[in-house]
Amino acid sequence: MPWRRRRNRVSALEGGREEEAPPEAAAVPSALLTSPQQTEAAAERILLRGIFEIGRDSCDVVLGERALRWRPIQPERPAGDSKYDLLSKEEFIELKDIFSVKLKRRCSVKQQRSGTLLGITLFICLKKEQNKLKNSTLDLINLSEDHCDIWFRQFKKILAGSTNVLAHSLHGVPHVITATLHIIMGHVQLVDVCTFSTAGKLLRFGFSAMFGFGGRTLALAEKYRWMSPNQRRDFAVVKALANLKAEDCEISFLPFNSSDDVQERRAQGSPKSDCNDQWQMIQGQFLNVSIMAIPCLCSVAPRGLAPNTRLNNGSMALIIARNTSRPEFIKHLKRYASVKNQFSFPFVETYTVEEVKVHPRNNTGGYNPEEEVEDETASENCFPWNVDGDLMEVASEVHIKLHPRLISLYGGSMEEMIPK
Repeated sequence: MPWRRRRNRVSALEGGREEEAPPEAAAVPSALLTSPQQTEAAAERILLRGIFEIGRDSCDVVLGERALRWRPIQPERPAGDSKYDLLSKEEFIELKDIFSVKLKRRCSVKQQRSGTLLGITLFICLKKEQNKLKNSTLDLINLSEDHCDIWFRQFKKILAGSTNVLAHSLHGVPHVITATLHIIMGHVQLVDVCTFSTAGKLLRFGFSAMFGFGGRTLALAEKYRWMSPNQRRDFAVVKALANLKAEDCEISFLPFNSSDDVQERRAQGSPKSDCNDQWQMIQGQFLNVSIMAIPCLCSVAPRGLAPNTRLNNGSMALIIARNTSRPEFIKHLKRYASVKNQFSFPFVETYTVEEVKVHPRNNTGGYNPEEEVEDETASENCFPWNVDGDLMEVASEVHIKLHPRLISLYGGSMEEMIPK
């Protein structure tokens, strides 16, 4: 929003009379009062700019791709007055530390609906000590409904997450009401869970993972959190397809043994019989590797990314797309949104497994941060993984192991939900 300097304090009202910030507007936490690197701020793309009252100062506020920055607006002073230059020191918070946003209103007892708009409240997670976090708030005071609505919508886009494949797989649809009804009616499902580890160290728990195209797409999308979820997903997919590359990998897996006695013993946590467990290995150039313990229903794959998998059948789907031409790989991706079989391609292989080990053999990795102008989230020696929609970066082999029926969650029967 364009503005010009005035000799008195600039009002938070756009074009209105001068107003003092309401008493609810608390002072900015001292932990936020840190100067950023000027070069980093200059290179950052500006999404929005406007005037808000922060604390009791009218500030020029700039929302960038990575941070929210503000500087108190000072009256014009003679050149060389370092005292006032010091007072107008820029402050900032990184967008990754903001976990929620709401419109700030003043409500009276007699008001039945929403009260008078005061501005926007940001809920922030701050580092208190080495291993401790604390929550704080930052109030952006502006009495203009239109002005706050524009900023509020942009913050919601930044904070919005991706689709929840676990909830969609449990309930069949992503509706909150359906999930609530399952809780009220007491519908409980046992669900298989995977562990992800490297070099004997546990990385995390999860239900699905993608390596290669799926991991690189998520890594690209994470750089554009200021976009809406659908926009950054589509943008990342197109950009990853434009730079489509295969990963040189060695994949070892333990085939699923469906015998009842073996499954019962494993469900109870009994040791496995090594003599009956025959590991298999494949190697080559792979565009994408998917390991799914649940069907992973979502808007882009109504039947699921792994339609033949169930929530608690004690197995995972290993789906491998070998190196092929870009048009053929795009045809494979489009099949997920249709009723046609997405696996009926000569370069696609599917296995039903219990454990998987993925060992990348590229020296520099298929994901090279130097190919992008902007700083990447992944380091040069790490490979990006998409684990339940979260970015995981690992430099070496990843071991995925299934733990049958490990947790109980509210949900319905998948046999009734998955469309035929």
